[in-house]
Amino acid sequence: MVQITLPDGSQREFPGPVSVGEVAQSIGAGLARAALAGRVAVDGQEPRLVDTSFVIDQDAQLGIITAKDPEGLDLIRHSTAHLLAYAVKELFPDAQVTIGPVIDNGFYYDFSYKRPFTPEDLEAIEKKMMELAKKDEPVTREEWLRDDAVEYFNSIGETYKAEIIASIPANETISLYREGDFIDLCRGPHVPSTGKLKVFKLMKVAGAYWRGDSNNEMLQRIYGTAWATKEDQAAYLTMLEEAEKRDHRKLGRELDLFHFQDEAPGLIFWHPKGWTLWQQVEQYMRKVYRDNGYQEVKAPQILDLSLWKKTGHWDNYAENMFTTESENRVYGLKPMNCPGHVQIFNAGLHSYRELPIRYGEFGQCHRNEPSGSLHGMMRVRGFTQDDGHIFCTEDQLQDECAAFTALLQKVYSDFSFNEILYKVATRPEKRIGSDEVWDKAEQALIESLERTGCQYEITPGEGAFYGPKIEYTLKDAIGRHWQCGTIQVDFSMPQRLGAEYVDAHDQRRTPVMLHRAILGSFERFIGILIENFAGALPPWLAPEHAVVCCISEHFAEYAHQVTQTLKTQGFRASADLRGEKITRKIREHSMQKVPYILVVGEKERESGTVAVRSRGGVDLGAMPLAEFAQRLQQDIDQRRNVGVAG
Repeated sequence: MVQITLPDGSQREFPGPVSVGEVAQSIGAGLARAALAGRVAVDGQEPRLVDTSFVIDQDAQLGIITAKDPEGLDLIRHSTAHLLAYAVKELFPDAQVTIGPVIDNGFYYDFSYKRPFTPEDLEAIEKKMMELAKKDEPVTREEWLRDDAVEYFNSIGETYKAEIIASIPANETISLYREGDFIDLCRGPHVPSTGKLKVFKLMKVAGAYWRGDSNNEMLQRIYGTAWATKEDQAAYLTMLEEAEKRDHRKLGRELDLFHFQDEAPGLIFWHPKGWTLWQQVEQYMRKVYRDNGYQEVKAPQILDLSLWKKTGHWDNYAENMFTTESENRVYGLKPMNCPGHVQIFNAGLHSYRELPIRYGEFGQCHRNEPSGSLHGMMRVRGFTQDDGHIFCTEDQLQDECAAFTALLQKVYSDFSFNEILYKVATRPEKRIGSDEVWDKAEQALIESLERTGCQYEITPGEGAFYGPKIEYTLKDAIGRHWQCGTIQVDFSMPQRLGAEYVDAHDQRRTPVMLHRAILGSFERFIGILIENFAGALPPWLAPEHAVVCCISEHFAEYAHQVTQTLKTQGFRASADLRGEKITRKIREHSMQKVPYILVVGEKERESGTVAVRSRGGVDLGAMPLAEFAQRLQQDIDQRRNVGVAG
């Protein structure tokens, strides 16, 4: 007898080995039709995903995976990637298939082909995918010996696939999946048949080097998206349309904030308006530092390579570092600020009574990111962090972590981000420090979140090489998630660099070091802000608060006086004294998403008022300048936005 325990605790007995699909059928025909895979656990082992054809031959726990489960959606996307490869081979038999993983919101597959795929090709491929899906062909798993699989794929001209398989240890059994005449290497699991794949769309073609190495052939990467329902896909495509309208690169040009150029890849040229926005963010964060016990510091941009070797960065991060030489010495351009802050801490001997010591720096860093990964302000080579490091005792560790989480929540709220996801990233395979130290560090982070009442998830193996971390992810106005803030517990670096304090018994101890950032990269966070508000930034951040427009040149002097009065009061205002029609001025400044447009003519000059239009074309009527200034100041003080985005 085989006893199957279901997620609700109920049990079913079968006279002998039984497949996942048969268990689903015994529960109900509806579940059997919806079943995509199973989650099986035997003898207390970790559950694993298996095909519906997988046969259970001993007592086990089983969950049936459907499209409603997160794993189900990944299965759909993974299987749709294989369907894409199947369709390409049907239409372009000479194309070679390589790899096709699941990614956020979809999948891709890389192909080698003699000519570039065109938009018309993509339409044809998608149509063929639909045809293959409607055939509802079974997707079946086969197990082969490695060498047999290498020989087979070489025989059909799939040299890339043969190379992948040849890298697997000899004599291992590998799994292949067959659907119709197409067979592909994969660990699985997959949906039971192509008919389960109903909602998908091919998005674009891009270039990608084989195995990510620029010395190899450039392949063609076809991106697609796949969903459980048409409604989900429609919502996603609508979000993409909205995201395109909000693209910070497009808005950066239109609003004259910044630009990029080939002579400085991954680096930003800030224009006056963009730098004004930067300054508002920096001055806000500088006040956060002051109000929360941080001492602002500044460390050098380059440090001798020997220091980077001591910290472990050179062994674990060298490929991402820029180096330079002078007088036969090699220096590393800093990719992060932590070693410099340890040197500042080490410049004096500290008592336990001084701890915690909190340093903050708006530190400019450089990382040698591959050119193909650069993406506007979201992925750059030169950036500034709102970086901070806290030196504390083990007893202070949880309090500091909990206080940081509360501070981050306040900052995100001020920037209008009120939904935060919390993830605890634990020890990676490549790391420094003992397991005992990692145990303490991970436990401290988890307990600090539980103390502050935060729901969190664990992401195994995603910690930094020197310590675990909490990652804070915010949600923007159109539902996208951005990981920005972090706090990392580090027992190793302060010890490696000789950081010490004197405890209550006059003994020298190594402090715990907390690496923390709220915004992360200023550049990336400002890009997120621009997209979140679609360029229509709230007045406290906006490069300009108001533009004063005169109806004709006869009222230019009054417009100038109004502008100067606002500037004297600390507002960011400018005057448009051009001889253009007032309707054109209003239209142009509306497109620049200025929070307020003030119109002045004879009536306003005689009464000492201004006619006020808020962003979005809302006519607020005429009011005394002092009343408008009070309104604007309240907008700034309360960090509220004005009008509508777009």
